[in-house]
Amino acid sequence: MTKSAALMGSCIVAFAFPALAADSTFIEKAAQGGMAEVEAGELAANKATNSEVRKFALMMVKDHGAANQKLAQLAKSEGIPLPDTYGEAHRSQLQALQSVDGPRFDQAYMAQMVKAHEETVQLLKSEIASGQDPEIKAHAAATLPTVEAHLRAAYRLTGQEHAPTPASH
Repeated sequence: MTKSAALMGSCIVAFAFPALAADSTFIEKAAQGGMAEVEAGELAANKATNSEVRKFALMMVKDHGAANQKLAQLAKSEGIPLPDTYGEAHRSQLQALQSVDGPRFDQAYMAQMVKAHEETVQLLKSEIASGQDPEIKAHAAATLPTVEAHLRAAYRLTGQEHAPTPASH
């Protein structure tokens, strides 16, 4: 009987840790993306030539800044360490933005915003569907409508008004 209990206990641990790892990965990716969104938004608020792009950038700074704070509180309560900075992919995207000016900057920034928000919608939907931690899943579900609204605004600003809505993916 003790061997069975020990075996069952080790099976439960083996199944629980991958779920926690997936939720931790979600938190890490969301945190890195959020930090990069704020920095790119701050850059665009100063460099954009189109007033609508500047307005969008300021919305990114405000909304992603608030989401980053909520994510930090959630990570702390769940005992999940947050990264201090974003990864190389985000760094190179920001460097690419810094190297262009004028209308080309606006186009490059908005193209990045479309791609980033499409990826974030998928990340959030994946966490909602397969995450194990109810608090983290709830955070993803609460964040999804805002990110979908950002994506629709990015589509509109890039002339992709008839792009598929996130719900139809």
